[in-house]
This record gives sequence, structure tokens and C-alpha cells, in this order.
Amino acid sequence: MLKVHNLSKNYGSRSVLNDVSFNVKEGEVIGLVGENGAGKSTLLQILATLQRPTSGSITLYDKSYENKKKLRKEIGFVPQDIAIWDEFTVEENMVFFEKLAWGNKTKDQLKKLCLDMKLDRWKEPVTSLSGGMKRKLNIAISLIHDPNLLLLDEPTVGIDLKSRKEIGNYLQRLASDKGKIILYTSHDMDEIITLCDRIVCIGEDPFYQDLLQKAGKSIIPV
Repeated sequence: MLKVHNLSKNYGSRSVLNDVSFNVKEGEVIGLVGENGAGKSTLLQILATLQRPTSGSITLYDKSYENKKKLRKEIGFVPQDIAIWDEFTVEENMVFFEKLAWGNKTKDQLKKLCLDMKLDRWKEPVTSLSGGMKRKLNIAISLIHDPNLLLLDEPTVGIDLKSRKEIGNYLQRLASDKGKIILYTSHDMDEIITLCDRIVCIGEDPFYQDLLQKAGKSIIPV
């Protein structure tokens, strides 16, 4: 279980997150919604150990976030910007990032990870891939070390509907079949409503809560 308790983040006198608390169980896909600047990306970066909170605490399977080195083995993070080597093939990207990851994967295991996401361009250079294929590769790289917590910041922005649905279906299978904890941000509310089990609304704007309540979605109070 992921437990976030009274988490706050300030940049000087500006408060970005204020006393955010919620719990997430194994096998859940949790959406993070809120207006621009509400702190969604900041929260994901804190959960990814890339930023420190100003106050509050986080535990993942009862492991404190104070020990970042051990925790990073449990976490996969997909940032908004695609972080792959354009001049490499899909295979070369996967092999390169496997060498940086914890644990060992064979080429066959790496290829299966891509095929499970319907990314079948193993020998093709990234420059020849569609935006959807690049996004799939970005996600596949984050899963090489088999993390228990997967954090995705706008992972389907700017791609076609087919690729968005394939990514969403794959993430739902990861959660239901393998018990992964998944936190997901998107400005596409239809995507959030379809994909996520429960939703965290960050910020004080009631628009998102009203919309989600009308859709019958479960909202996590923070």
C-alpha cells in the first residue's frame, strides 16, 4: 500500500501542495486531476523521489521514503517529456536502459515487454516511430525493473485514440493481474473516468469533483 500523509510542498512563500493525504491499495489505478498549477506533476515527482516535500510523510509497503535508494527499486516514473534515444532502435533503447536498471532481463524478456504493449517495431529506429509508439516505448522502459509503483505524468498526450486505448488497457491489466499501484495524470477526463478506479482531486476548484460525481466515480478526499 502507498500511504501519503499530510504532504505539503512550498517554493519559497508559494504553496503548491497543502496537507495532501490519501492511501492507495495494490491493484488500483488512481487518477490525479486538477487545474494547471494545482500540483499534480509536483506530487508525482515527490512520489518518484525526484523532489523532497516540505513536510509530511510517505510510505510504500511500510517502507519510509527516507531511504530513497531502496525505494527507487520499487518505483517506475514516466515523465511528460519522452525520454528515449531517437537515434537508437527500439531494441537498442531497451537494452541500453536495461543496463541501468536493477535486476537482469534477457532480450527476449525485453521484447515481450514491448509486445505486451503492442509495440512490435523491435528493429526500427525511434525516429521512424509514431507518437503513440514512442509513448509505449517510454512506458516499457519504466517497467524494465518490474516496479510495484508506477507513476505516469500525461503519458498519452498528443497521441492517437487507438494508442491511448492500448496503453490504458495495458495499465489496467498491470494493476489487476500483477497488483501494481498506478497513479496517472491526464487532462482528458474521459480517459480518467474510463481508466481509473478512484480519483484524487488536487486544488480547490470544484469543477473536477462535480464532473466526476456526475460520472459516478469514487473521489479520494485529500
